[in-house]
Amino acid sequence: MKLRPLHDRVVIRRSEEEKKTAGGIVLPGSAAEKANHGVILAVGPGKRERGEVHALSVKVGDKVVFGPYSGSNTVKVDGEDLLVMAENEILAVLEG
Repeated sequence: MKLRPLHDRVVIRRSEEEKKTAGGIVLPGSAAEKANHGVILAVGPGKRERGEVHALSVKVGDKVVFGPYSGSNTVKVDGEDLLVMAENEILAVLEG
């Protein structure tokens, strides 16, 4: 199954949860924090304003950072949990 976002939405695969703290302590599954970064899998055509479509500034494959409460729309596709969020919920693109 393929998921095609509409308007200014993006589909993101969240990165793996952190299993260790910076000090090396192993966290049990329930205590591990969900990562606030991931990879964009699909992007919508853009936001429509006054009859014009404005393309998104992110693209498929970009590694992005988002807030801890962003992407509250989780969708399960082929057994994988994916986030669907608006482009304005993305805080930054990781480069390099």
